[in-house]
Amino acid sequence: QVQLVESGGGLVQAGGSLRLSCTASGSVFSINAMGWYRQAPGKQREMVAVITSGSYTDYSDSVKDRFTISRGNDKNTVYLQMNSLKPEDTGVYYCTAHLRGESNNIWGQGTLVTVSS
Repeated sequence: QVQLVESGGGLVQAGGSLRLSCTASGSVFSINAMGWYRQAPGKQREMVAVITSGSYTDYSDSVKDRFTISRGNDKNTVYLQMNSLKPEDTGVYYCTAHLRGESNNIWGQGTLVTVSS
């Protein structure tokens, strides 16, 4: 069993920065990839950034050149550095992990990011 806990959300002005953290615990050896998704009111969750066990990264077009996903030295923590934030970045950000041999991802509880204009 893998558990994910996010932190770092808050209220920032447009153009500001925020750093989200996600820590995995439990059977972390089974994690193939981790990532961040976000959900705005009335919308489905959308992919923001992912990072594989081999440190390959991918980003949605809307956050490229503004956000950076990275993993800690112990590989159990993933970060999302968000710069040049825009009001449209507002939403609940969820950490996710894909486990080897399983079809469904594991999800954290979410952390709210609000960007004011």
